[in-house]
Amino acid sequence: MPSVWIERRHTAGGEARYLVKYRLGGRESAHRYAGSFPTRREALARSHWVAGELAAMRVPRVGRLEASTATTPTLAEAAERWRASRVDVTEGTAVGHRVQLGRVLALLGSRRVEEIRPADVAQLVTTLHAAGRKRETIRKSLTVLAQVLDYAGVKDNPARDRVHVRLPREERQEPTPPTADQIEAVLPLMPRHYALAVLVLDATGMRVGELEEKGLQCGDLDEPNTRWRIRRAVEKGRRGRWVSLPHDLFAAVVATLPPREDRSPDGPVFPGLTQERLRTAIARACRASGTPNWSPHDLRHRRISLWHRQGETWALIGARVGQRSLSVTADTYTHVLLDDRELDQSRLVSESAVGRP
Repeated sequence: MPSVWIERRHTAGGEARYLVKYRLGGRESAHRYAGSFPTRREALARSHWVAGELAAMRVPRVGRLEASTATTPTLAEAAERWRASRVDVTEGTAVGHRVQLGRVLALLGSRRVEEIRPADVAQLVTTLHAAGRKRETIRKSLTVLAQVLDYAGVKDNPARDRVHVRLPREERQEPTPPTADQIEAVLPLMPRHYALAVLVLDATGMRVGELEEKGLQCGDLDEPNTRWRIRRAVEKGRRGRWVSLPHDLFAAVVATLPPREDRSPDGPVFPGLTQERLRTAIARACRASGTPNWSPHDLRHRRISLWHRQGETWALIGARVGQRSLSVTADTYTHVLLDDRELDQSRLVSESAVGRP
């Protein structure tokens, strides 16, 4: 009778290989070769296909199968094509996609897209969790994996399987924005350029991406009204808005720019500023001053909480910080502060009180 089996062999270098063989008749039939694989799982998949062909009374056409399989992209190839197709996202989002995919491709990048099963995705979650990745980080990686597999035309997308693929349980931590004393302790230890950015974030609740080098431009300044424009292309919600600043702080920022007649409209207001550089500058100043470390985004938490405690409505707060969902503003960003003292902007923007030259 026709049969199929797997033989384990070792190469000259000692590496294990699994050979799939079959025959079309009884013991007198010649053995035929159906492929060699590095893992038993792959060999079992091939042997099951061969057994199905024999049961259907067909001679297995291994060469034709391998030719059709070779045309199916690997996950790494599909991910690169998907990233190239995402012309609708900002540069910051594209960078996020690359980072999130990097975690996935390190484990599944060489696998062909149709070979990925829910169990493989579940193992990915387990591996990332064991490596110390947070729940939200893993969720973002699974989201981009699902989008890549959708783009590749995979049916029954394994990354969207909610029966076998579960995110780890994680208690949500209460955000702890810095106090006014902590901010004042680090400002003198930072370059003045970055210290002014910290004061702007604390006063306005802006996102760092709206302030950094590729966000805020000289052409966005409205000097008579001491405010600047957040363009639609820069704002996360794509609506755009105006941000008003205290007079002294606005004047201090403008003083760092060239004379008005020498400015280019598309020149950055904070040249060289990026989220990573600002985060690094804050961390260094926190270590030097013995202050608990905090991030630039924590200043957004602090400002929204301050406005809430000062009696501002959710609608006005959402409009000021560019938050479309008022429930997110209330549930995610607002919490009890350890202190509600406002910074003395007039004093801190003076040359002797904030930042190094």
